[in-house]
Amino acid sequence: MEYKMSAKIFYRERVKNRKGQQAPRFRITAVYNLDLKVFAKHLRKKEIEQLAEATGAKLVKLKRDKNSKKKKD
Repeated sequence: MEYKMSAKIFYRERVKNRKGQQAPRFRITAVYNLDLKVFAKHLRKKEIEQLAEATGAKLVKLKRDKNSKKKKD
């Protein structure tokens, strides 16, 4: 029996994003078991979902550290 590991794309939300801003909000931080090159620094959620669908990878959202600086509104 052959065990195949599924590919994963790890991403996180930008810290410098401001409310109401139309800039891409997410960044891919790592990929696992997947040959993928990403040239953009920031992506929209829909773009990351399309990458995952096209490659058959699962998306993993990374949580922020509780002690990290929170943005001020």
